[in-house]
Order: sequence, then C-alpha cells, then structure tokens
Amino acid sequence: MTTQGQIRRLFRVHPTIYGLLKGAEDVRDARNFLISYIEEMSRYMNREYQQKKPLEWIVQTQSIQAFRRMLSIRSERLTGVSLVKLLWQLVHHKKEELPADLNEDFFEEMIHLFLAIQGKSGIYDEEIFPDFARLQGRDAAISRSEQLDRMARHSNRFIRRYRTGLEPAVVKRRTINKRRILSKFQAAEAQWKDYRWHLDHVIRTGKKLSEIVTLSPEEREGIAKAKAGNLPFGITPYYASLMDRSPGKNDYAVRAQVIPSVYYSELMQKFRNDAKSHSLDFMLEEDTSPIDLITRRYPAIVILKPYNSCPQICTYCQRNWEIDDVLDPEAMASPAKLQRAIQWIKETPEIEEVLVTGGDPLVMEDEQIDHVLRELSKINHVIRIRIGSRTPVVLPMRVTESLGDIIAGYHEPGTREVALVTHFSHAYEVTPESMEAVQKFKRRGMSVYNQAVFTMGNSRRFELVALRKALRLIGVDSYYTFSTKGKEETRDYRVPLARLQQEIKEEARLMPGLVRTDEAVYNVPKLGKNYIRAQQNHSLLSIFPNGRRVYEFHPWEKNLSLADTFVDTDVSINGYLMTLRKRGENIRDYKTIWYYY
Repeated sequence: MTTQGQIRRLFRVHPTIYGLLKGAEDVRDARNFLISYIEEMSRYMNREYQQKKPLEWIVQTQSIQAFRRMLSIRSERLTGVSLVKLLWQLVHHKKEELPADLNEDFFEEMIHLFLAIQGKSGIYDEEIFPDFARLQGRDAAISRSEQLDRMARHSNRFIRRYRTGLEPAVVKRRTINKRRILSKFQAAEAQWKDYRWHLDHVIRTGKKLSEIVTLSPEEREGIAKAKAGNLPFGITPYYASLMDRSPGKNDYAVRAQVIPSVYYSELMQKFRNDAKSHSLDFMLEEDTSPIDLITRRYPAIVILKPYNSCPQICTYCQRNWEIDDVLDPEAMASPAKLQRAIQWIKETPEIEEVLVTGGDPLVMEDEQIDHVLRELSKINHVIRIRIGSRTPVVLPMRVTESLGDIIAGYHEPGTREVALVTHFSHAYEVTPESMEAVQKFKRRGMSVYNQAVFTMGNSRRFELVALRKALRLIGVDSYYTFSTKGKEETRDYRVPLARLQQEIKEEARLMPGLVRTDEAVYNVPKLGKNYIRAQQNHSLLSIFPNGRRVYEFHPWEKNLSLADTFVDTDVSINGYLMTLRKRGENIRDYKTIWYYY
C-alpha cells in the first residue's frame, strides 16, 4: 500500500484526531488540540455512567495514558522525535518533510493505538461472557471447570508443537546423528562420552559443520563472514548432534544459538574495526568493574570471571565481544590477577554472594575450579556461590562424578550454598544427557536454575512454556527470562518487549506455579536487571517513523536511591509479526501484542 493509502487508512480509524490535526495551523496547535482531546477522553472514561466491558475499559484507559505520554515534550526530548509533528505532517501532506524511514510498521502501531483509545481494540469481540459468572454453587464450579478445560486444551495445542530432546523419536534421531559425527571424526563411542574429546574437536568452520548437517545459504554466508572477520565461532560435536540433518522447524533455536546471521557478522566486524566510535560493551561492564575480573551492580553480590572463553559461542551473548576465540589458550586469568580479585571480595564485607561466570567456568580444569571455590569458601561473609555455566546444555559429559564431588564439597547447608545457574534456551536442548548432568548436582543436594533469553528462536506462542515444563521434569527451576538486549548487531534475534509481556500474562500464567516461577527482565546498561511485568518499571515514550517503540527503563534503585533512567529503542512489532508469518505462524494468535505498553 502507498504512503497515501496508509494515511487514509490510519485516519479513517479515528476521524476525530484527523479533524483536530487538520484544524491545527502548526505543530504547537496540534499538540494542544490532541492533549485537550485525550484529557477529555480520560475524564469521560471515569464517569460513572460509562457502560463498557470492564476489560475493554482497562485496555482503553491504558492506551489513552500511553498516547498522552507520547504527546509530551519530555518524551520528544528523550527520544529526539516528535510524534505530534509527524502526525501533523501526514494530515497536511508535507511529503517532502516526511522521514525517509517512515514505513508500514508505524502505521500498524498507530492504527491499533487509535482503535484502542476509542475502546475498539477488538480483543474481546469474539469472547462470550462465561456462564459461571451468572451461576452459583456447584453449578458455577462445574461451568468454571469446563471453561478451564477449554483453556487447557487451547494451550496444549500449541505446546504439543514443540519437540523436546527427551522424546524417544528425537533420542533415536540424535543417536543416528551421533554415529554420523563419530564416523566423520573417525572416533569411537567411548570418545563421545569423554568431554575432552569434544573440546579437542570443536567444529570451527562452516565446511566442517556442513559435513555433519545441511546448511542453508544464509547460514553458510553468516559463518563465512564471521570467519572472514575473525569473529569467534565454534560448536561442540555434542551440540551439533542436536541439529536436525536439514534445517527444520524443530531445530531453528538450536541453530540460531550458534550460527551467526549475515547481518550479525557484518555489523560485528564493522563495530570491531571502528571501536573508537562504537563500543561493543553494551552493558558498560568497564564502568562497573572496581577491579579486574569483578563486576558489581548490586549491593550484596558480585560477578567473578576467572575464565574468559567457552566451548562454543552464543551469537547474542552479552560478553561475546570480549572473547577472542573458542577455548582461547589465554582465557584463564593469571594466578596473581585472580588472587587480587578474590582478595578484593575478602576486603568487601558487604558482599555475601559471588556469581562465578565468564566465559564458562566449567571449562576450567577440575583443579582450577577447586581452587576458585576453595578460596571463596574461606571468606566468611560469602554465604552463597553461584556458578553460571551453559556446559550442561552444550557439553553435559563435562559434568563428571569427580566434578560433582568437587563442587558439592563446598555446599554446606546452613553455612554456605553452592548453586548452578545454566542457560537452556529451548525444549529441544533438553536431552537425557543434559538431564543426567543436572541430576549430578541435584543428587548432591544443590539447586539448579535456568536463565533463558527470549529470542526469535523461542518466542512463538507457548514455546517458552514448553521449555519450562521440560526443565521442571529434569530438575531445573526457571529463574530469569531476559529480554534480548538493545544491541544493534543482534537485531535478527530480538523480540519486541510487548511480546515478552504478552508471554508472561497470557501463556506462563496458565501454567501451575512451579512452571512459571521465573522473572522477566531487561538488563539496563551499567545498572542491572529491570523487571518488566508492569509500567511502574518502564514507560513507553514514543513510536519512531519506522514503527520501533522507544522505552524509558526505570533503574532497580527507584525509590531507594537516585539513579538515571535508560532510554532504548525496541524492534518493531509489525516486523516481528511478519517474520513469524514467514515461519508459518498465524499472526491472529498474537493479536493482543499491540496493547502491552
């Protein structure tokens, strides 16, 4: 549709706003007219005689509040864009002044917003008021139970689409994959069970990977550009066995986890070559590191990074820019530097918890892991040690009985807790081998938690629910779900914030409590995790001409101490939905996404 067609479509949805903008001589008048209209709408909404479905009333009220914020001069100052000016230009046919990046995504956002502020979101148009609300006693209970059955059946239709690595058919397929990989490497079954064999045979080229699985043209190009740009790339033979022989709907998330996209590879190379004008340190870790190997963003916990590499590289990891190569021989911190970091913790009695991460600390030798844990356990005020590792997912055979004994030796109930925090991203990664790795910790009395990143690879309806359910069955508690960070190079992996809010409310909420115990967060640079369940933790400021929302995130210190907010630009909702459509999704299933602000 042409821009003029989009303009006509937009203002047919809300002729009153069109009339106000048409009657405004300039942008200042337009702002005053729109603000007066919105404020009158708000007063009207709160009059007692309003007759509207309560839930539609809530959507309308929240949408009015969101639009009012977008009209403010403060929002314009923070975002650098005037939504009022753009709307006025559209009505007055200022073609030569329209932004070059104005596109369909913007019009889709505004159309849904204009519908919602009139109470016409359409969310509940097909809903029938439940019978149980008009009944009492046992009749009401039976009616309610029948409604809940329907909701459960609806959820399960989605959940059943997602395979787990525990299913017999999947286990059988991966056994065939394993044999094929062993044949390629001329290795025996016993070597597959030896984690050192996997570390020695990390797949580092597209050519080698293509001998094991079929790569799409885009995957080949992404790997080639990564290698040409000296970007770290590597996949363990075990993790490669989780990929289907040909790219399919089941292993999309597995492949996307480690095979860089073309856009990612090109931009990472550009940013690395232009370090003076673009910092890859999105989380500003340099600004939160009081001493080498330490990161501190909260009062009672610090991050300790003794080992700066991994057995394989995740494409959207927040620290992959620091890693020069997979299993870099220089990744282990020097004994002197490590000792200085531990001494700093010892001299900071406010610290009661240490997260040992990296890189992946479980790639270290047993003796090195033992040393780090032993030194930390000598510090009386450290009552908890967390180990952050994706090893149970990508190299589960590394979790040997001897490693379990070493780590469990420092777990002393009542005195000191040692826990593992791992990073499963999809139910397809949950395998008998990863379950056994997890159980080696559980059988020794330790807790295991999961932090998932919400990406294009696991963001379809109920896809993360399928992961949570599989994790509970192998002994892992869901802990955090991270919104993909606003790094431009990871654009292909990012999901709109509204989609994660939708998942929290409409999918996870339907599950039993133990399956939905995680917290959805956005990591604010320099400051740390920001909860995103509600608008008291973030605000929608505006919508860019390219349809990307701009949010202001409130720091965790809010109401505790003074700290600045953080403004970030999301990916567009319409662009995300179009990508889902290409993957075979019915985007009608996501229709409420527009109304999460």
